[in-house]
Amino acid sequence: MSQGVVERPMAVLPLPVALRAYRLAMMAGAPLASVMLSHRLRRGKEDAARLGERRGETHVARPDGPLIWIHGASVGEVAAIIPLIERIVAKDFKVLLTSGTVTSARLADQRLPPGVIHQFVPLDVPRFIARFLDHWKPDLGLFTESDLWPNLIQMSAERRVPLILVNGRVSERSFNRWRFAPGLIAALLRRFDLCLAQSPAYAERYRDLGAPRISTTGNLKLDVPEPPADQESLRQLRDAVGGRTTIAAASTHAGEEAVLIETHRRLRRAFPGLLTIIAPRHPDRGPGIVEIARAAGLAASLRSRGRLPDAQDEIYVLDTLGELGLVYRLAPVVFMGGSLASHGGQNPVEPIKLGAAVLHGPHVWNFAELYEALDSARGAEQITEVGGLTARIDALLTDATARAAITGAARKTVDQLGGALERTLAALDPYFMQIRLERRGSHA
Repeated sequence: MSQGVVERPMAVLPLPVALRAYRLAMMAGAPLASVMLSHRLRRGKEDAARLGERRGETHVARPDGPLIWIHGASVGEVAAIIPLIERIVAKDFKVLLTSGTVTSARLADQRLPPGVIHQFVPLDVPRFIARFLDHWKPDLGLFTESDLWPNLIQMSAERRVPLILVNGRVSERSFNRWRFAPGLIAALLRRFDLCLAQSPAYAERYRDLGAPRISTTGNLKLDVPEPPADQESLRQLRDAVGGRTTIAAASTHAGEEAVLIETHRRLRRAFPGLLTIIAPRHPDRGPGIVEIARAAGLAASLRSRGRLPDAQDEIYVLDTLGELGLVYRLAPVVFMGGSLASHGGQNPVEPIKLGAAVLHGPHVWNFAELYEALDSARGAEQITEVGGLTARIDALLTDATARAAITGAARKTVDQLGGALERTLAALDPYFMQIRLERRGSHA
């Protein structure tokens, strides 16, 4: 790379035997795509009006000019890259965002900057991907974290679309799994011009797996802004809660709600009128959580039914999307889900930025370095069972000074670990310059 111009290899790398076999298998299985999509639609995992996008079809026109394509798997990845998208849009590039879940599409609809196009990522079937690439003709592809679809990557590289992995991470579980197929993962990673890793440890794993060009830029999830909150909705919820002591659990998974409900039962003697807000990771689980609460003898209601918590409600289930900003502004103590259940934990940065004290379970490998830094600085606390969760929430609600010390240490830790957005943009700038130069040349 010299004077801001990206030097790219001229030859397209040959397709390894394993990937050729995979491509043939996906070609042969294409007729089953409709069956699979229908099954997913029945389970609420697809949008009926947009099923064509999963086959690479669209009614949305490609915008004129350079187009940056960004792919994020689901809600967490999309939320993390929205600040990056905003900065790319500010550079006068058009942006296409793809993701694979209905919930991420809803989040995109709520929070993407005007003019950014969202599409569901096509299934990894060659003819669907060809249709997608023929239509959008991206000038640059940014893949986030670890959602690596072989045909999507290979066919993009074959069309000379520069590919960059941003906010890259390789969990220990994935690393050990990929080591059984070293040629396969190395072939995929070699299709990327650059891998921007979240940490030195992840960078080392990418190096061991065969990525040729790696840079450590930090975790974009540390640079997410405070989550938004509709002011009228916040006012209504605050009025409904009144002066009640409130705690919350965010992005919970199956099994964790029962722990939270039992914790509430133990705490309500010490905190009359206690309200526990539970926001499940998957909103469609809301009715089941209400049933668990009622079976425990607690009054509960669902936000999706248009209800605000009344004086009798002890459990309020926030089974909606994009409203965690309300919760974090109301609850001084937040338990981060996915960490008692073995799901790797959820990002604690948003509640920390809004001043909540964070508790979590032991299973936080998705954010291992962040939680390790927070726990070491006493900016978060790990609990392992109902008794520990009850005791720590009791202490934090009772001692405002101790709670302030935790939230202050947490904010300081997050600030010290931040900066990934600027480092990522600096790494991408030569590619943006190259796109502009090539566009000017093609119009000269």
